[in-house]
Amino acid sequence: MRRERVVVLALDGVYPFELGIPSRILGAADGRYEVLTCSVDGRPVRTDADFGITVEHDPEALATADTVVIAPVVPSHLADEVSDDVLAALALIRPGTRIVSICTGAFVLAAAGLLDGRRATTHWQVADRFRRMFPRVDLDPDVLFVDDHPFLTSAGAASGVDICLHLVRKDHGSRLANSVARRCVVPPFRDGGQLQYIEQPVPEQGAASTAATRAWALARLDEPLTLAELSGHARMSQRTFARRFHDEVGLSPGRWLIQQRVVRARHLLESSDLTVDQIAGRVGFATGASLRQHLNAAIGVSPQAYRRTFQIAR
Repeated sequence: MRRERVVVLALDGVYPFELGIPSRILGAADGRYEVLTCSVDGRPVRTDADFGITVEHDPEALATADTVVIAPVVPSHLADEVSDDVLAALALIRPGTRIVSICTGAFVLAAAGLLDGRRATTHWQVADRFRRMFPRVDLDPDVLFVDDHPFLTSAGAASGVDICLHLVRKDHGSRLANSVARRCVVPPFRDGGQLQYIEQPVPEQGAASTAATRAWALARLDEPLTLAELSGHARMSQRTFARRFHDEVGLSPGRWLIQQRVVRARHLLESSDLTVDQIAGRVGFATGASLRQHLNAAIGVSPQAYRRTFQIAR
């Protein structure tokens, strides 16, 4: 089995937590990835903490990468132009290589002109600054990550976990991605389109949560669940339930249900031989045409194309 080589570029001012995400997540994928870390000169890099980090590789490692990850740096290190040594390092990346940024790593790609005309995201707190500096980039500051192949950009901190799990899922399917998530004790799936910033992720003291109703709904995705049924299970008015649901999840109940149905459909496409119409019925879409529409809106491919991809992977 060929291992994909992932090279993480660490720059001065790097956040240590995010720098370690690719190694931790991809390194738990049953040996499918080899993760290396390099700097622009092979020397240690300063972090935003009270310690530096010694890396094992110089920028020449970038020329051997199947995937490159740009780790984020503190905002004080961001600029609208990249230094000559960073440009020289990026120039070593082979054409067609998949390039991923975590958080402010998108600034590095944008400053190098690599995101012009492309959709991208970054941490919501620096979104206005990003727009002013790089007006040619189609920035979506609300989502967790954007996959505009071969460039993938993610938001802050934990969304680096989400995008690495997305890589595993895209390369090897949901079963391995879920296994990696369990090993690392992280949520197995947060859709890239989920909101970055949820105003009230934890219910007010004494307020009822919608968590039990979400679990109830996940066990009944094949049923035509309505807002009235969901709010009735939660013993709330529809208006209160919808507001509290959005506060906790960052999505409306309807959009969340569609998202979960698409997730379940993807798993069945990967792991079963059920027809598209059969899968649609099992996940709560009225017809195979409805499944095709929602899957294409979510990931841009048809069920047949998606299934072929993972049959080849298996």
